[in-house]
Amino acid sequence: MSSVGHLSEGDRGQARITAIKALRLDSGFCLVRIDTDAGISGYGECGDLDGDLVRAALLTHAEGGARLPHLQLIGKDPLDIGVHHHNLFYAYRQRPAHIMICSGLDMALWDLAGKLLRQPVCKLLGGAFRTELELYSHCPHFDLTDAGAWAEAAADLKSDPHGFRTFKVDIHDAIGIPMQEYTPSLSPGDIRKIRRSYELAREHLGDEIDIIVHCHNELDAPSAIAVAEAVEAIKPIYYEDPLQPGFSENWLALRRSTNIPIMTGENIELPEGALPFLQHQAVDCLQPDIISSGGITGTKAIADLAALYRTPITLHNVSGLLMNAASQQLAASVFNCPRIECTRRADAIAWASPNPLQVRDGKMQVSMAPGLGVELDQDWISAHRFAGEPDWN
Repeated sequence: MSSVGHLSEGDRGQARITAIKALRLDSGFCLVRIDTDAGISGYGECGDLDGDLVRAALLTHAEGGARLPHLQLIGKDPLDIGVHHHNLFYAYRQRPAHIMICSGLDMALWDLAGKLLRQPVCKLLGGAFRTELELYSHCPHFDLTDAGAWAEAAADLKSDPHGFRTFKVDIHDAIGIPMQEYTPSLSPGDIRKIRRSYELAREHLGDEIDIIVHCHNELDAPSAIAVAEAVEAIKPIYYEDPLQPGFSENWLALRRSTNIPIMTGENIELPEGALPFLQHQAVDCLQPDIISSGGITGTKAIADLAALYRTPITLHNVSGLLMNAASQQLAASVFNCPRIECTRRADAIAWASPNPLQVRDGKMQVSMAPGLGVELDQDWISAHRFAGEPDWN
């Protein structure tokens, strides 16, 4: 299917959805595609999910299922994104994997709308507050208590041609355990290693580099408070995901115990998941993820809600080209998003031709091309399918 197509002025708004398909790449990322009778397709991304699982879920949204035929997307106007978002996320309770699939469909609908209307998604969301986005990226994994290893890593990070000036540094590398092994209670020895690791980080990165203390929603309240005390002297820009994903009184206990800025949100689903954090002033920044938080529509609602509380957001983003493009378009369109996450090799993702992401001086340029602003290289995608994966099925 063409991703651009040619509609007359009178035909715009008359397109109808004809098919919904999925394809998993050998990188693990699963893409979704929404086709229309206008010969124009929209693309989305739904994380590292099994292709067969995604296709089975898409049947519900393509055909409505036996009990809910009125919720099907086939035959509907793709520009009715608000209606589709309600039906995808609120008509019946979703599970985490299904949230990711529905988020990918929402992303594809916005891409499709932009292509049908020949406008970038940021324009459809209300306009661009900025033409480039400040980025933060990731420190490589090594023994963070090793000063020699820090010297090498800091030299590598500072010489990165993309010019990043903020990096996440993972506490798991300080205490020598796998990420998300789930070790909630840290020992005094663990805390000493963490303190030493972040002292070395500041020493070798210098004051010109900002540091995010990176956790994975694993710590219990006493350990989270102890880590905050251990890293306070290095003045991190954020203390990320120290406690469990959902709101509880633990977040308030942590908030009362430290002055360092607290950030969470990559596992928050939809604005109702964000609301208690804002109501209780439990965090200084929210970090929703488009794939996990309800697509572009749901994440925009989180951003708008946070704006009412004068709370900034960032966007969690460790996925593929479409996720980067969607994050870029959304972040440009909301005034309270000062920066977004980006992997160090995001502009090397080879799905697109001829317009890859533009990253320089630690910033990403905002595309003004229609939709999400990328044209997918279909030959490359077909050649890089996950083992046993059918081509767009």
